[in-house]
Amino acid sequence: MIIVEDIKAALQDLAIPEKKEFFPRFFKTGEGEYGEGDLFLGVKVPDQRLVAKAFYEKISLKELKQLLSSKYHEERLTALLMLVLKFEKAKKDKAVQQEVVDFYLNNLEFVNNWDLVDSTCYKILGRFAFENDQPELLRKLSKSDEMWHKRIAVVGTMHYIKKGEFELTKEFVVRNLKHPHDLMHKANGWLLREMGGKDEQELLDFLNLHYKEMPRTCLRYAIEKLDENLRQDYLKGNI
Repeated sequence: MIIVEDIKAALQDLAIPEKKEFFPRFFKTGEGEYGEGDLFLGVKVPDQRLVAKAFYEKISLKELKQLLSSKYHEERLTALLMLVLKFEKAKKDKAVQQEVVDFYLNNLEFVNNWDLVDSTCYKILGRFAFENDQPELLRKLSKSDEMWHKRIAVVGTMHYIKKGEFELTKEFVVRNLKHPHDLMHKANGWLLREMGGKDEQELLDFLNLHYKEMPRTCLRYAIEKLDENLRQDYLKGNI
C-alpha cells in the first residue's frame, strides 16, 4: 500500500534521535511497565499532526488498519489522529461516523497507551455516544477488565463534561475508584477536575462523598484548581 509507505517515510523524515532515546523512558517501556516493548521513531506530536492532516483524506480505513497495527508508537498515534480527522469531517454523515466508531472499537488492541487514548477517545467515541444517546458504548468499556478500555471510557466522557453533563463521568469514576493502577487514578482525577471547571459545586458534592476513599493521586488531580485553603482541607481530611 503505497500511501502507508509514504506516511511512514514522512514520519521517518521527522524523527529526532534524542526523542527516540527519550520516549521509551517517558512512556515506560521497560519490563513489567505499562508500555512494555513499545518502539519509537522519535517524532514529536505536532509533527505527527501535520502528517495526519496531509494524508487523512487520501487513506482508506483498510490502509489505516495497516498503519494502526504498527509496532511503532508514532505510526499508531498518527493513524488514530487521522481517524479523528475523518470522524470530524463526516460531521452529520452518521453512516461514515458509525464506520469510524466501529473501526475504533474493532481495533482497541492498538489503542494501548495513555496518549493514544487521551488524544482520540472523547473526540470519536465520546462525541458519538453523546450525540446519539448511546452511553452504553462507553459503559461497556468501563466494565471491561482491560485498563486501557476503562481509561477510554472515563476519558471518553470528556465530551459529556464539555456539554455540561456529569453523571456518566461520576458513574465511571466510582466504578473504578479503587483500580490498582495509577494511570486510572490520574484519569479519574483529571476528569473530575474538568467537571469542576464546568461546575465547581458538582465537584465539591462528589468529593464530599468520596474523597476519603480516593487514592491520593486521584484526589490531588481532582482538587488541583480549587482554592488553596480548600485543597489543604481535603488533603488533610478536614472536610
